Amino acid sequence: MRAMSRARCPRCMRPLTHCLCPLIPHLESRTRVLILQHPDETGHALNTARLAALGLANAELRVGETFAELPAELAGVEAWLLFPGETALGVERLAATDAGVPVERWLIVPDGTWRKARRLLHCNPWLAQLPRLTLEEARPSRYRLRKAPGPGALSTLEAIVDCLNALEGEGRFDALLRPFEALIDGQIAAMGEDTYRRNHLGEGRSE
Repeated sequence: MRAMSRARCPRCMRPLTHCLCPLIPHLESRTRVLILQHPDETGHALNTARLAALGLANAELRVGETFAELPAELAGVEAWLLFPGETALGVERLAATDAGVPVERWLIVPDGTWRKARRLLHCNPWLAQLPRLTLEEARPSRYRLRKAPGPGALSTLEAIVDCLNALEGEGRFDALLRPFEALIDGQIAAMGEDTYRRNHLGEGRSE
C-alpha cells in the first residue's frame, strides 16, 4: 500500500505542518518583477521563486520554456534581465542613474539551474537581447542546501532581494528572507544535523 502524501498548503505548497505563509510578507515595489521559471523547478522542495512571487505585491511567476506573449507585453516599457554577461550593468550603477526620482521598470528573472536558465534564453531569443543587470557585490548565499556554481551565486529569491534593495532602498525587502531561512532550516531539521554536515559541509569525509 502506498503511503498517503501529506496535505499541502495550496498557497506556499509546503506540507501543512510546515506552512510558511505566516512568515511571507506583502511588500510593495515600484519595480515589476517577472520570474520565468523552468518547468523542472516547479516541483522542487526549495522553490524560492514561489516565495518571492508570494511576498511581492508587484510580482508574477510564469512557468514554461517559451514565452511568446511577452515581447508584446514588454513593448514600450523599461525592462532589464537579471543575468550576468559581458555587457551587464551593475544594479548599483543603474540605481545611481535614477537620481532620487522614482522609476518604474520591469525586472525579468530566469529561475532554474544555470544550464536551464541559459536554456530559457536560447528558447526566447528576444529575452537574450534585453539589457542585463548584475549584482556587483553579491553577499555570500544563505542557500546552504545547494552547491553554488561559484562565489557570489545566490538563490533566485536572494538575488531579487538584493536587486530590489539596491534599486528602492537598502533593507526594504529583507523580510522576504524570513520564509526562505525557515525553509532551509526546516529541510536541515528533516534530514538531521549529522546528515546535513556530512553531505553539505563535507564533515566526516576522508581526504
